[in-house]
Amino acid sequence: MSELWLWVGFNVFVLAMLALDLGVFHRQAHVVSLREALMWSTVWVGLALAFNAGIWYFAGATKALEFLTGYLIEKSLSVDNVFVFALTFSYFAVPAQYQHKVLFWGVLGALAMRAVMIAVGATLIAKFAWIIYLFGGFLILTGIKMVVKHAEEVHPERNPVVRWLKRLMPVTADYRQDQFFVFENGRRAATPLFVVLMVVEFTDLIFAVDSIPAIFAVTRDSFIVYTSNVFAMLGLRSLYFALAGIMDKFHYLKIGLGVVLAFVGVKMILGHTAYKIDTLLSLGIVVLVIATSVVISLLRPKKAGNSQT
Repeated sequence: MSELWLWVGFNVFVLAMLALDLGVFHRQAHVVSLREALMWSTVWVGLALAFNAGIWYFAGATKALEFLTGYLIEKSLSVDNVFVFALTFSYFAVPAQYQHKVLFWGVLGALAMRAVMIAVGATLIAKFAWIIYLFGGFLILTGIKMVVKHAEEVHPERNPVVRWLKRLMPVTADYRQDQFFVFENGRRAATPLFVVLMVVEFTDLIFAVDSIPAIFAVTRDSFIVYTSNVFAMLGLRSLYFALAGIMDKFHYLKIGLGVVLAFVGVKMILGHTAYKIDTLLSLGIVVLVIATSVVISLLRPKKAGNSQT
């Protein structure tokens, strides 16, 4: 019963913070400034660290290290989301003052999807222990692909969700302020803002296929996997507004993320062997790889016209 209340209490807290965010601080659509984005980033990171301290106090150092490692992995991988968000908003010419609303509802939907995926993943691992090796192999292959493959262009118009939505209902030709739906000619029609929201949701679903198995490599505790995912996702909106304008400077970061994914895949496969990788060592390697990729990006700026990562 205490475990149930732990889950309920955490989700009530998350919903309360989201209600405060949208209902109080972002009740009116406005352009999110860099100062505001940095402030909210600090708030979300601070809450995650405070929660981590609570885990340390009540559950011990091992669980706390698992949460912190999972949080850092998910936070690092979410940088890819930021890049795709920026391209999507640019392609659909989303007015800056409406972008926060799209990301708010996008993150809310992503939290629900990830909760289901984590529950399914935990059940599969519990019933079919061998599936952990499939997850590990998948992460290694994905990591190698990120390292060796050049930057890919994103084509939102080819997104299957966009094609399906346009067949399902009419879509207005222009934005109607911050509305997702309007009535036009007696029929409900979606606005381009709702199309963008669907692209954001679909994008996160694709990224979750990589990130959730990566955290299962760190811990099999579903509560730790879920809470580390949630805290990383809650800070995704402010991370976007803080980094969107300078993402192009971190051109080696994608290689770093690929290395991290391949590493956690190896960790997952070695989990039941004599060569099991300690959680503290994993945390250090993840931090080192990400920090190194950022530093190299700044020391070796990308030359104009070079689109490779």
